[in-house]
Amino acid sequence: MNARDRLIVALDVPTAEDARALVARLGDSVTFYKIGMELIYGGGGLALAERLIGEGRRVFIDLKLHDIPSTVEKACAQIARLGATFLTVHAYPQTMRAALAGAGGSGLRVLGVSVLTSADDADLAEAGYAFGARALVSRRAAQAEAIGLAGLVASAAEVAGLRAEGRRLTLVCPGIRPAGGEAGDQKRVATPGRAMADGADYLVVGRPITGALDPRAAAEAIVGEMGRKI
Repeated sequence: MNARDRLIVALDVPTAEDARALVARLGDSVTFYKIGMELIYGGGGLALAERLIGEGRRVFIDLKLHDIPSTVEKACAQIARLGATFLTVHAYPQTMRAALAGAGGSGLRVLGVSVLTSADDADLAEAGYAFGARALVSRRAAQAEAIGLAGLVASAAEVAGLRAEGRRLTLVCPGIRPAGGEAGDQKRVATPGRAMADGADYLVVGRPITGALDPRAAAEAIVGEMGRKI
């Protein structure tokens, strides 16, 4: 894959109309989009996903599912009908197994969300976890691989360690910020070049592109940096 196909732009906007306008501005500079909670709960997100897939683009449905196994399995089966490439669930073993069963032989690739990039060790301790971020991501990766998941969502800070452990999972990294960019509510961030050099397969980028004065130029700059590190 070339760098362009490894960039996933997060359509974290309020309405499907806003998302369609952004997709039009980005044109052929972007081939892969993430549709998450804001857009889906705002209405029209799943219909937009179907439209983008019909136009030949790839779509990542980011719902971070976590519920009783029966509910997760049935929800994943419904999402699988869309033809999306990726779907996220929280990387709890019970949830990952149920999601995999729901996806069946559809071609939908389930990703386990390990530790959110907005969390650090102090946040995990406050929530009652005995592990820090790196240790917990490593544990979730081992579990996801044993269960047979396609991949893991983790910050770029953990990618090099996961590759050193021999993990063959597809690694999808959010929390990507160009050098000098504002971290916002993210705590474990990396530049596009650093993430690719460490072994990331896909980068998810939202605000540095969607909030730019020229989103297409911002996307092209990130693709260029990624390409120099592949």
